[in-house]
Amino acid sequence: MTPPADPGGIRGGDPPGVDVTVVLPVQLRMLADIDGAVTVTVAAEPTVADVLEALEAMHPALRGTIRDRRTGERRAYVRYFSCGRDVSHDPPDAPIEPEVLEGREVFRVLGAISGG
Repeated sequence: MTPPADPGGIRGGDPPGVDVTVVLPVQLRMLADIDGAVTVTVAAEPTVADVLEALEAMHPALRGTIRDRRTGERRAYVRYFSCGRDVSHDPPDAPIEPEVLEGREVFRVLGAISGG
């Protein structure tokens, strides 16, 4: 007999997910036809990669704009911030801060400013 799927999970049997609010720069919002912030549902203990994968799955137009389509590496001139800290150079499997998971902070994607 197969156990019933957990109705609160992302997939049957998964622990309930958590919502993460992602704030994108206007250029990416326009590309994906998004108004304001985006809320993605991820596994209970998500990583930076989990949040970005959920965002790209929800808005396929963003695939390849934040991370390289082939390698999954962060694109040059794109930065990620969590709780006011630049997490762009953290490993993709770095956990998301509890404040973001609790909804007190957001996960922010920014286009870096350069020039001279």
